Amino acid sequence: MRFSAQVHVTLKPTVNDPQGNAVLASLHTLGFKSVEAVRVGKYLTLALDAADEPAAKAQVDAMCERLLANTVIESYETEISLAQA
Repeated sequence: MRFSAQVHVTLKPTVNDPQGNAVLASLHTLGFKSVEAVRVGKYLTLALDAADEPAAKAQVDAMCERLLANTVIESYETEISLAQA
């Protein structure tokens, strides 16, 4: 079966986010003073074949652990669904 996976990768809360700080400063410069904090992450979409949803989730988790996320400093969340025909 064909599945779609959405993966959100973000820095762990204790890790400094210089890119987020730069975005925050730029937003303030542009007049968006109400923004208090920015954290920058990655969003990935994957199309994959698997026997069932648990197998698809296991594949995506393995991909995140081995390549898509640096689990020392990043966390990830996944969402798996059947792909639309």
